[in-house]
Amino acid sequence: MYRIGIDVGGTNTDAVVLKGQQVVESVKLPTTEDVITGVTSALAVVMAKGAITADSVSAVMIGTTHFLNALIEGNGLNKVAVLRLCGKATASLPPMVDWPPALREQVSGYVSALPGGAEYDGAPIAELDVAKLKAACRDIRELGLTSIAISSVFAPVKADDENRARDIVMAEIPGARVSLSHEVGRLGLLARESACILNASLHKLGQKTLSALSQALAKLELNCPLYLTQNDGTLMSAAYAERFPIFTLASGPTNSMRGAAFLSGLKNAIVIDIGGTTSDIGLLVEGFPRERVQGAEIAGVRTNFKMPDVLSVGLGGGSIVNSAGNELSIGPVSVAYRLKQEARIFGGDTLTATDIAVAHGLLVLGNPAMLGDLSPALVDRAVKQMQDMLAAGIERMKPGKQDIPVILTGGGSVLVKGEHIANCQVIRPPHYASANAVGAAIAQISGEVDRIFSVERDQRAAALEAAKTEARQKAVAAGAKPDTVDIVEVDETPLAYLPNNATRIRVKAIGDLLA
Repeated sequence: MYRIGIDVGGTNTDAVVLKGQQVVESVKLPTTEDVITGVTSALAVVMAKGAITADSVSAVMIGTTHFLNALIEGNGLNKVAVLRLCGKATASLPPMVDWPPALREQVSGYVSALPGGAEYDGAPIAELDVAKLKAACRDIRELGLTSIAISSVFAPVKADDENRARDIVMAEIPGARVSLSHEVGRLGLLARESACILNASLHKLGQKTLSALSQALAKLELNCPLYLTQNDGTLMSAAYAERFPIFTLASGPTNSMRGAAFLSGLKNAIVIDIGGTTSDIGLLVEGFPRERVQGAEIAGVRTNFKMPDVLSVGLGGGSIVNSAGNELSIGPVSVAYRLKQEARIFGGDTLTATDIAVAHGLLVLGNPAMLGDLSPALVDRAVKQMQDMLAAGIERMKPGKQDIPVILTGGGSVLVKGEHIANCQVIRPPHYASANAVGAAIAQISGEVDRIFSVERDQRAAALEAAKTEARQKAVAAGAKPDTVDIVEVDETPLAYLPNNATRIRVKAIGDLLA
């Protein structure tokens, strides 16, 4: 049986077919403005190229920046009703207080603070007031809102109020789609609540996108399961992705890093994924991307859910090169998927990084005669500047002073000259141009728990086991095969500023795909 991995980038859509551990076929097509059309085309082309029948495909895995682009561009977002369960606490910092004004105005449909919430040890701040909650539901219903975000103080410790509020909201508001903060983010009320609201703002787009992707598979008579890749390099089922579209936001660079590890056989290395607009630089640790210590900022909003630690440099194959006198600039503006219309080598009038690479002899593409007016000095200077931009990024991402292998992925990797950069050995594995799609095809399923426990001396083992059990259950709920789920990460942090031996326990479980 075959597995098909697809990664939709800003410039190209890549698709690969894997059989076991072998890449059978791969294709790279320009990303279309209608993402679904591009995905359908990539599926059809790669299957035709490999003469693969629909009944021989066991699963399709897709990584997409569709939802991230929607948040950044402010397109396709729906209004959200926000219910914070907090009692008399947190009044000085209302929901979305630190959001960019334009995004807050676009997303905020209703905000209410209600009795509820818990202390760090699970003790109630205030009892959930059902009457007030139902009154808020009437207001929300009258406004015609169906996307609701519910957050509660210390919900990751005790989620009872959020769960109970969800049941009441769904009973009071027909067709309501509810996001709960403890299912989306980690500890930290504002950042967790913001992640929950962003997820709720993507509800309708998530439903529309997943429905269209399912129709694309049906059109090609693919009856296999559909999965989307998550920020941590693992998979989630289509139904799970429809509930949590926010977990796909960083799947692009993560897929490339996982694909780089698979194709190169290296578990610890720097990975540079050079696309049409940016070069994403990350660090592989035991085959998985290193995660950010602090939460990521998405569209100007601070969040705290799991995200890879990736540095984006404004250099890609479509980066625009400007020269005036002694001034030379490369990027961050890019022609992106319009490369074949606007680059000089294709008859356009925009000088791009790809044009420079062709002029320098780094690759053969298009019509080099269109670059005859470029001076060798300018080309050499531009090539050196591109190498310096990447070298600076590598130095920032290195875990220490020691040199570390650099794995190149993405079609824009042709911009790198030579076998060393920043004194690190450069590795170009087979199929490096489609490593992002390979990363999607090989992905596993994960589940994670991040909670505060009151741990007495004789309760530590029980608390750890409870966290591990919950992580395993989350992995299975996301689509993992139960008998393959293993605990791969356990982290304990004593919180000395809290009483009763409070300890933050974080557990991650990973299992093979149920397909």
